Order: sequence, then structure tokens, then C-alpha cells
Amino acid sequence: MERQAKDDVLLKVEKLEVVYNHAIMAIQGVSIEVPEHAIVAVLGINGAGKTTLLRAISGFLPADHAEITDGEIRFAGEVVNGRRPHEMITRGVVLVPERQKVFDTLTVSENLRIARSGKGNRFFPRETLYEYFPVLKERSSQLAGYLSGGERQMLAIGRALLCQPKLLLLDEFSLGLATPIISQLMEVIRRLRDEQGLTVLIVEQNAMAALKIADYGYVMETGRIVFDGTPQKLLAHEDVKEFYLGIKGSKEKSYREVKQYRRTRRWWG
Repeated sequence: MERQAKDDVLLKVEKLEVVYNHAIMAIQGVSIEVPEHAIVAVLGINGAGKTTLLRAISGFLPADHAEITDGEIRFAGEVVNGRRPHEMITRGVVLVPERQKVFDTLTVSENLRIARSGKGNRFFPRETLYEYFPVLKERSSQLAGYLSGGERQMLAIGRALLCQPKLLLLDEFSLGLATPIISQLMEVIRRLRDEQGLTVLIVEQNAMAALKIADYGYVMETGRIVFDGTPQKLLAHEDVKEFYLGIKGSKEKSYREVKQYRRTRRWWG
């Protein structure tokens, strides 16, 4: 597989293997790199292992009765296999889980107030947050349970930013949102990279939206990385376009035909 430049790699996952309930292999041999101040996207259909990868990095696997059985996760040069979520937050790794996880019975302001400060390399004040998400200031006294889906996602990302992340992990944050809201959120993530130097690892089924802002991408299938490259390379690959971006090629193939082809010949090359 093609690899990114190795300069200033903040996160390196190498040959990672995760097993659920001591029996079910969720991901196997997964290797990715995330350089500092970059946006990296992990793409794939539901069940490909993308969320498991993020939960392994952020320390949430034990809550799912899962464990790392092989491989290594190295963050800022330190092996962090098996670290708990609070330990990863203090190191600057902050996860925004899918489904807009916020406290519905607290106001927007109260949700932001309880965000725990980590040991990131920058100070991210609330006023700066409001520059990226002005609606949070407008809704500061409103209960989070009455926010729209897009506003709830802004609040979830805002809480994560106040934890001073060196690495922000975003799990399917466009799920269930309208296209204009997705575009707005993606633009904010791009600005955070460009203006604040934030490093971001995005897990997404909405491959087209993610590739518009990503510096590099990986495609996962059944727990493995099957292809990686720049957005330009991914967008140029006929099978990636057809099965992950919904763009039909000149010769349509069923997913079963492609998998059969891969059994007899190296498809991703």
C-alpha cells in the first residue's frame, strides 16, 4: 500500500488486532498513520471496523468487552495500548462518538462547562469556540435536548474542543444530518486544521464529504485496510468510486463480482 510521508507522525497504528468477547475478530492487521496538523479519513461501509478502530485508539474497548490482542498504537511516540479513556484525554486524544452524545437535560452552557480540560498543547477558550459555532452562543441557555441534530453535533464537537485535543477523533459525525449541515461542519473541521493546527481522524460512511477536506484516506473492509492514498487517488479509483462514493463506472459490477475478483487477483493495487 501507498504510505504517507512519515514526518511529524502524531498517531501510528501498526498491525492492530481487536477481538470481542475473546472470540470474534473485529479488526486484523490494521495500520494507519496520522501526521500532525492533518485530516485523515477512514472510510468504509457499516460494519467495516471503523468505530472499533477509534475505540481502540481512545481507550473505550473494555466497555464493549473487547481487547487489543496484537499490534501497537503509538501516540506522540508513546505506546498507549490499553490506556483508559481518561488517560487518553489527558494525553490529548479526544473522541466525539456517533449520535450526537450530549446531556439533554443540561443547557448548552452547562454542557460546555463540564468539558474536562486535558493536557493539550494549546488553550482553546470558549469565545474562540463561539467563533466557529456561533449558534452555541445564541442557544447557550437552551436545554440541549431541544437542539436540532446539527446543533447537537456542534455542541458535541465543541465540548471535545474545550478538552484541548492534540488529536480529535470523529465517529460518523455526519450521520443523519442534512447535506447543508454536513458541508458546514466539514468546513469548520477544515478551518480548525488550517487556523488552529488541529489534527483530526475522521471515521465516515459519507466518503465524498470526508474526502473534500481530508489530506489522506484509508478504506476499510471487513476489519482490514484494503486501500489507501490521497483523496485524488481514491477519487480516481473506479471501484472506490462505485462502491464507496456511489459513482457508477463504465462497466457496472456487483459487489459479489468484485469480491470474487479479489480472491483470484490483487484488486487494490
